[in-house]
Amino acid sequence: MTIKIAVLGAGGVGGYFGGRLASAGHDVRFVARGEHLAALRRGGLTVESVAGDFVLDSVVATDDPAEVGEVDYVLLGVKTWQLEAAIASLGPLVGEGTAVVTTQNGVEAPQQVAAAVGQDAVLPGAVEVIAFLDGPGRVRHLGGLGKLTFGEWDNRASERVDRLRDALDGSKLTAVVPADVWVALWSKFLALGSFGAISTLANAPYGVLRSRPGTRQLIVDSMNEIRQVAKATGVELPADAMDKTLAFLDSLPAEGTTSLQRDINDGKPSELEAWSGAVVRLGLETGTPTPLNTMLYELASVRSRLG
Repeated sequence: MTIKIAVLGAGGVGGYFGGRLASAGHDVRFVARGEHLAALRRGGLTVESVAGDFVLDSVVATDDPAEVGEVDYVLLGVKTWQLEAAIASLGPLVGEGTAVVTTQNGVEAPQQVAAAVGQDAVLPGAVEVIAFLDGPGRVRHLGGLGKLTFGEWDNRASERVDRLRDALDGSKLTAVVPADVWVALWSKFLALGSFGAISTLANAPYGVLRSRPGTRQLIVDSMNEIRQVAKATGVELPADAMDKTLAFLDSLPAEGTTSLQRDINDGKPSELEAWSGAVVRLGLETGTPTPLNTMLYELASVRSRLG
């Protein structure tokens, strides 16, 4: 069954997922801006992918959501620091049955979107893909399954979740509907919250962070605090969640770095507020002590401002 989907933010994530869905015959409308928008209108979308290159000679692209109108789904493909502006532009896209799918790193985006469109309209989600804009109208996919993990807010079964899962699975993408979407989001957040600020402050790659006993222990201690914050918000992570996160760290390329570290090093806007900042904020809201993550957040904040 064909779905109508607006991709709000047609960068690496939105461009890759939207491109795959459009290539499979779904009605995809890209909301973009600037030179990227001009290129999409002029020559379509080109995707270079480890899963197979493809070109869409013609795509529907605009900078005005009102030109798109109400859709079945909105895929929010923007970074966390772009989310406020994206939420403000959702109005024309959302009708009575529209589902807004979050893909942002961290655990706060679903609540931020729900504050604007209502909890019932939100499908909390997370993506796993390494993709980026490689020039106007061009997306490069380097790795990852192109996986979207999502579900209803209360984890109930629903027809709209099934339709989206079928559409993704039929588009050379991977759809995962977990038993508990909040456990899935917080499980990913264990890595983001712990690796991010530590890698930024050490300015070191994964191989160094995991091989030095001291930095490895800092990651464990940071995860312990995050796990307690999750529990205070009502999310009980599996007993092996931290072990799996450490195993994930050990599987990463030794020379790899976090996107937070790279962005701060390059003087770009970063997701520090959505990673370490979220740990601190949610800790304060729930009365959960986060002394280590508070220190990491403050030091990383200073570094991000100094460049």
